[in-house]
Amino acid sequence: MSRPVFIALDFPDAKTTMSFLEKFNDLSEKPALKVGMELYYSEGADFVRELRKQGFTIFLDLKLYDIPTTVGHAVASIAKLDVQYLTVHAIGGSVMLQQAVKNKGQKMKLLAVTQLTSFSEIDIQKTQLTTATMQESVLHLADIAYQTGIDGTISSAQEAELIRQKINDTFLRVTPGIRLTGDSADDQARITTPLKAKQMGATGLVVGRSITKSDNPVQAYQRILTEWGN
Repeated sequence: MSRPVFIALDFPDAKTTMSFLEKFNDLSEKPALKVGMELYYSEGADFVRELRKQGFTIFLDLKLYDIPTTVGHAVASIAKLDVQYLTVHAIGGSVMLQQAVKNKGQKMKLLAVTQLTSFSEIDIQKTQLTTATMQESVLHLADIAYQTGIDGTISSAQEAELIRQKINDTFLRVTPGIRLTGDSADDQARITTPLKAKQMGATGLVVGRSITKSDNPVQAYQRILTEWGN
């Protein structure tokens, strides 16, 4: 799965999640899944193990951010769950990221969150007390992540091509904030369509409400795969 489309499982519990996933049983290939804080904190590691047992590719989106030793130990624990992707916060700095890389094992890929797609440039400047532009901040954090051995970034599609140009084409650029044309932006400030994300240099997509809130989730998922080129 070199260019994955992750369905964001933004559900409150296992029962709701499994009911949703049953809709995809007839597909020839299981979709890749993103398990975020809401579901993980509700159901825990055993539920992640069950999803892996059923053959799903798992992106565990916990956005780890703490002192280096704590993050290193957390990553070592999560690596035992056999998930394929895990997020950490790039703003945690080089030493924290190095500890994460040291403890991730061989199979799991680490993705560094640069700036949340719910943040606008004004938001980061006010909140982080900086004069840096959104692009400057994202590229700076992406470079820190790359230098420490992180596998790629989580950032909006608007920055994907800039990250590729600054670093290289093999550095992963997974982009949330994906919406099908006509869908609501909701609480996201920097959104785009699957096709535009592809054109902007993204290597993976995270799609939530355009699929999970659709009247026909499977059809919406397949439409995204078509636009994405999978």
